[in-house]
Amino acid sequence: MGGLGHASGSELGGANLTQPADRTAPQAVPSAVNEELAKVGLAPAPSENPVGISLVIPAFNEERRLATTLVGAWDYLKGAFSSYEILLIDDGSTDATADLGYQFTRLNPAIRVLRTGRNRGKGAAVRLGVTNARGRLLLYADADGASRIDHLARLLAAVDEGADVAVGSRALTAPGTRVRKLWHRHAVGRIFNFLANLLAAPGIRDTQCGFKLFRAEAARAIFARQAIDGYAFDVEVLMLAFQLGHRVVEVPIDWTHIPGSKVRLWRDPPRMLLDLFRIALRRSLGPRGDGR
Repeated sequence: MGGLGHASGSELGGANLTQPADRTAPQAVPSAVNEELAKVGLAPAPSENPVGISLVIPAFNEERRLATTLVGAWDYLKGAFSSYEILLIDDGSTDATADLGYQFTRLNPAIRVLRTGRNRGKGAAVRLGVTNARGRLLLYADADGASRIDHLARLLAAVDEGADVAVGSRALTAPGTRVRKLWHRHAVGRIFNFLANLLAAPGIRDTQCGFKLFRAEAARAIFARQAIDGYAFDVEVLMLAFQLGHRVVEVPIDWTHIPGSKVRLWRDPPRMLLDLFRIALRRSLGPRGDGR
């Protein structure tokens, strides 16, 4: 079983951790054919040319919050890596999310848009992104920008220290770290996290934070087996990481509630609980191959 650790203050490092030599690679521009496939919901095959990091952003009806997140990610990644890509995964949006994404692709060829074709869930969207990512490192982050993109440096420090999976955490504290959450969402989240620890992902104090970094090999092994389409997929990802022997480290980050959350407290927690029991059952059966 993989190791679990909490990054210490000394491991969180400074800006020099964002630009190691082994995170560089030549950048490739997606072909017109692949872009046309993406427009009709078909996933293009990953390019053979790797990039330093792939950022996967799942999005459902995010036209109001997405632009700020994309601009911030673009600005940070171009300064931190010699090559990168941003994969916006439109999960069946009915607003202008995809159109906004395509506008960004015309401004920056490192940004790609993939579409699930219908609203399948956050887990399905992230899985599509990881499957088509070319990065030596893979990060998935929420479209609302609640997690500070520059705190990727903290996750990179954990990877440099030997982690295969670095988990952004709102539950851990560190000097200068601030978390702003609504009390009722925090309460529901703590209850769910307690059950997740009990049934599937022991020791992780914040399973649901949408800011997780993977070594590419770990990400591909995990997501080849990952099957939950809904919000509980984070727990499944962590469960699989442990089963496959990957080292998981939890890292404190800044997080700020952004109005417009797609998680509905009256609807989604029961579905997440059902998925959690499915994950626990699968955990009891032990690691397998492709879980789908």
